[in-house]
Amino acid sequence: MTTNDELDLLLPQSALLGEGLQWRDGRWWWTDIEAATLQAWRPGEMEPRACRLPDRLGSFAHCRSGRVLLGLAKRLALATFSDELELGQLQTLAPVDAAEARTRVNDGRTDRRGHFVFGTLNEAKERRAIGSFYQYSMPHGLRRLALPAVAIANSICFSLDGRTMYFCDTLTQRIQQCDYDAETAQVDNVRHFTQMDREDAWPDGSVIDAEGCLWNAQWGVGRVARYDPDGRLMGVWTAPAAQTSCPAIGGDGLDQLMLTTARTGLSREALAAQPLSGGLFGLRLTPGLGVPDTLFDD
Repeated sequence: MTTNDELDLLLPQSALLGEGLQWRDGRWWWTDIEAATLQAWRPGEMEPRACRLPDRLGSFAHCRSGRVLLGLAKRLALATFSDELELGQLQTLAPVDAAEARTRVNDGRTDRRGHFVFGTLNEAKERRAIGSFYQYSMPHGLRRLALPAVAIANSICFSLDGRTMYFCDTLTQRIQQCDYDAETAQVDNVRHFTQMDREDAWPDGSVIDAEGCLWNAQWGVGRVARYDPDGRLMGVWTAPAAQTSCPAIGGDGLDQLMLTTARTGLSREALAAQPLSGGLFGLRLTPGLGVPDTLFDD
């Protein structure tokens, strides 16, 4: 295992809950969930563009048409944005957990065939496992995946061939994997992938690189960890912000690791000790290590 120094602060921000980081069309895109905003930043610009949305945005996907699929708190919607990130048309596609007031949409991304896969979390204080995983596609609509109920759905990503789905319930402190069929939305053979090596580490967002390794942001300990395809820990990189939330690998050479962080829930004393919380942190990697997210087939 290799342990590196701290990641560099690349964009100062005060995100309450930065998540969903992606690289697309020369810009980094992410959501500040608690601020209900979608943000986009082109390296070299002084600050990101931001669009306030009608509800909290848990996750999103860029579409083949140029639109953006939004995983708003209780619904999926298609949206158009100007280059300045001004919201145009907003079309609701499907409600999510309409009969369950305690849940909202959380982590999600496209599978390798262009379907959107996402999960929900329980916002109630008791954090019972009432969240689910879903797949949404234009031909089939919303389909629930036959996976165990979770309190906080996270870490959704897919092997390079698209046949393995990775996911977690953050509160279990482990990442799981399963066989996945994109066309039928069938899952099978749920099995262990890796366990956190620290009692204070909570798995958040994940992404797969071009070597089939999984990068996971670990909330509470200010780090991102890389695991080989067998779930063995390969390396750890730290950030001066405890609440690390979502990694992505992009940039023009697909060689830039970026990491979102969060300020939500931190005490005044914790914020004073970690004043860079909420910013975007980065590290240069091997050229070509990133794998662009598949566009949603709309």
